[in-house]
Amino acid sequence: MPRRRRGAGRYPRLARGGPRLRWLLVLLVAGCAPTQPVSDWERQNRQRLVSEDTAAPPPYPRHADLIEFYVSPTAEFKYFVDARSLSVGADRIVRFTLVARSPSGVDNVSYEGIRCPREHRLYAVARAEGSWSSRDSDWREFARGTSLGWQYALAHYFFCPHRDPIRSAAEGVDALRRGSHPSVYVEPKNLGGSN
Repeated sequence: MPRRRRGAGRYPRLARGGPRLRWLLVLLVAGCAPTQPVSDWERQNRQRLVSEDTAAPPPYPRHADLIEFYVSPTAEFKYFVDARSLSVGADRIVRFTLVARSPSGVDNVSYEGIRCPREHRLYAVARAEGSWSSRDSDWREFARGTSLGWQYALAHYFFCPHRDPIRSAAEGVDALRRGSHPSVYVEPKNLGGSN
């Protein structure tokens, strides 16, 4: 009597297919496995990222629309927000055009967003002739005490009072003109004044 191959009795095709067919079956079974449940936090954050509005950069800022704001006593640049560009989207992101003027008078112009209370994103950078170059970056936390302290200053003193975004562009423009949001206490030394 001829000797039968091992495993050929019950499933002869499986035995002939060898390891390749077995791996295919393992992969098929793994693909049918139930997915892990998604937590409320994951669902909420996924929705927040998916629902972000996309906005085209506004017109290049005019000198008359720039509002200067104070960053810190160590800041070498002067910082301005273009009042016409300030907006608050349905996604609760505060978007604006920032002008950072160097001590030699050179303007660095960018279109940015702040997601309260402590994240920022760069959307575009202006070219010398006034057009925009897209620089769509990821959301990043901003660091205090760095040369990018203007991000913290804008969020903390103007656009995110009590860690929530302002409700309208008019509220943000008013805060910039006052020197801080009316509901945020600012010590006089932090407003650029002297004691």
